[in-house]
Amino acid sequence: MAEAEDTVARLRLIRSPRIGPVTYRQLIARFGSAEAALDALPALAGRGGGAAPAIADAGSVRREMAAAAKLGAHYLFLGDTHYPPLLAELENAPAAMLVRGDPALTRRTCVAMVGARNASAAACRFARQIAQGLASEGVTVVSGLARGIDTAAHLGSIGEATVGVIASGIDIAFPPENRDLQERVATEGLLIAEQPPGTEPLARHFPSRNRIIAGLAQGTVVVEAAPRSGSLITARIAAEAGREVMAVPGSPLDPRAQGCNLLIREGATLIQNVEDILEAIRPIDARAVRAPATPYAGEPGGEPGMSERRRVEGLLGPVPVAVDELIRQAELPAAMVQLVLLELELGGRLERHAGGRVSLA
Repeated sequence: MAEAEDTVARLRLIRSPRIGPVTYRQLIARFGSAEAALDALPALAGRGGGAAPAIADAGSVRREMAAAAKLGAHYLFLGDTHYPPLLAELENAPAAMLVRGDPALTRRTCVAMVGARNASAAACRFARQIAQGLASEGVTVVSGLARGIDTAAHLGSIGEATVGVIASGIDIAFPPENRDLQERVATEGLLIAEQPPGTEPLARHFPSRNRIIAGLAQGTVVVEAAPRSGSLITARIAAEAGREVMAVPGSPLDPRAQGCNLLIREGATLIQNVEDILEAIRPIDARAVRAPATPYAGEPGGEPGMSERRRVEGLLGPVPVAVDELIRQAELPAAMVQLVLLELELGGRLERHAGGRVSLA
């Protein structure tokens, strides 16, 4: 298959309803190519007890590809040589991302910096200085191009090594006042978007953006954050992925410092300078980064019969449960359980949740 046609097939699979990052990875691992996975969708959904998902139109995908090319962006697919290795370790790593700039920046030591949008002037100055210090040490600074701490982090590392991850299409700047900064990140660093061109930054896209920020980095630094904020979501994702979580302490009288102080109380590394960050991430050896295992590689199990499907489905309910727990209680090969879950999801009867948990829709 020509490379362009393979790209069309991959994007059709990714843009189809019910095909999330986990499902995409499992389909490619099982069928070997996007084209074969597309052909298998109706049968899989039928065994899952539902109608086959509507498959994204090839024409709309080609129009998306043309728009991306016009913007000077190109795709990074999961499994590609230049796909960020640490990000690929996440179970729900993006199947495809649009990028502008130098993808090699993600193969260096990366540290994420996040924090409050309404950050204090002192915190913004501190974040800018820390980012500048990290970049001068050869560390890539990753942030989300939001107001406040994100902006300060990019301003400190621009021209050295900065990566911006946005929740919109790669052609949409949010907030609008960061349009020039976003363009500088794209031309002097690396700009990443998971959403197709033209997508506005909706609220549901920001948690997905946050997982990319955390997934790219060996550690995440939080500088000012409210107890219930996107910055703490990013820190939680980093912790779940086994990455270092670091926080800058603040006054207990400032609500913007409560999130950071809470993280420190819960075990995050207290950060006061660049040296503290470098010391925290130093034990991680980049040579230890490995390609993520696929759900089906080398696993026995074969095709599940009706009794195996009933056993797995009987263990599911409206309350999310970890897939590992399902495998243990079903007493079936992991690959077989994963296939049943895949069929149920494609049939519209399964929902996936954070932390590798699933429930009946």
